[in-house]
Amino acid sequence: MKVAIIGTGYVGLPTGAGLASLGHDVTCIDCDHEKVERLSAGKVTLFEEGLEELLKSGLDSGRLTFTDSMEQGVRGARVVMLAVGTPENPNTGEANLDYLFAAVKQLAQCLEDPAVVAIKSTVPVATGDQVEALIHKTNSKARVEVISLPEFLREGYAVHDFFHPNRIVVGTQCREARALIRELYAPMEPSPKMLFVSRRSSEAIKYASNAFLAMKIHYINEMADFCEVVHADVHEVALGMGEDARIGSAFLKPGPGYGGSCFPKDTKALLHMAYKHGVELSLVRSTISGNVKRRELMAQKILDAAKDISCPRIAVWGLAFKEGTDDCRESPAIGIVQHLIKRSGVTVTAYDPKAMDNARKLLGNSVTYAPDKESAAQGADVLAILTEWPEFAEADMKQVQKLMASSARVIDCRFLAKS
Repeated sequence: MKVAIIGTGYVGLPTGAGLASLGHDVTCIDCDHEKVERLSAGKVTLFEEGLEELLKSGLDSGRLTFTDSMEQGVRGARVVMLAVGTPENPNTGEANLDYLFAAVKQLAQCLEDPAVVAIKSTVPVATGDQVEALIHKTNSKARVEVISLPEFLREGYAVHDFFHPNRIVVGTQCREARALIRELYAPMEPSPKMLFVSRRSSEAIKYASNAFLAMKIHYINEMADFCEVVHADVHEVALGMGEDARIGSAFLKPGPGYGGSCFPKDTKALLHMAYKHGVELSLVRSTISGNVKRRELMAQKILDAAKDISCPRIAVWGLAFKEGTDDCRESPAIGIVQHLIKRSGVTVTAYDPKAMDNARKLLGNSVTYAPDKESAAQGADVLAILTEWPEFAEADMKQVQKLMASSARVIDCRFLAKS
């Protein structure tokens, strides 16, 4: 099947490479010519485990191509996927659909053959209606069916999740579109569970899912604070909770809060939608505010560990918002570092296995960047572990502390370090 994917970010690129590996003829479209050139040469533009190999395999087979031409990319495609960013509006918290609508207008002008337009971007409920109307307004001859096909790829595990989805949600009432999506994923083994719902329900499922997972993270972080004062072990508490099938163990790991490109913006966008419709989502509101406070609390714990030192040197392990990715968008680690460097006399030396380049774009020269974790810890008064990379969990902390200043302390915000 010929498939076109508009957007080559954390959703579009793994999806395109994955579909090509299933035997489909995939063209990924991006307006950034330099990015297209790099991807066409087999050079990944973001880090995901296994993605580089998947990209090169698709290119070598001839089933995966890249272009900056919308007309060329969508020609003959039976399915066109929109995987364009929908960033947060910083003033209102709502999803900014400018990039999506710009891509839709350009797409509509190029549609000549019948096609299913699948929205993978996370969009407010009823956006599918707007996209459909915009396509027909731009090109009255377009023969398309607009469906919702939300992505549920976890950053850091996107390749794995593409091939092992726990469900594929398809928002459409069109029988032909349903059959086409079944055909699209038919080569996948084992056959994935497919949930066919209305378009608006599909759009809502994405937001409801992300908000619920964000709430689980916030809840276990509050329980961690409670366990600390009553001298209980939050890990044992989480284990006992997770064994209950009604609760489940996923997302019950305490830490510095949630981040990344999805949970922060999606919870705010959901809250904005609810406000517009006169609905109070008190749990979502509390989750958002609590997540902000969590970063402040972690930063203060780190500073308290160095309160008796006039000009403390703080080492930071981890800058990405989670392990397995180089994404620093809304990273709790970045937020915590920004709190630290506001304190007069504090110097920060940081290291991350994959996210150094992205971190520099956000932190600039306000911190020193170390080439490895040992160099970051050298001479530090406090070591703060902020991202859950395996190499940090496996570190010999007794040896690490020998590199640090005398009486140095380790503040393990990810609960990883071995005693």
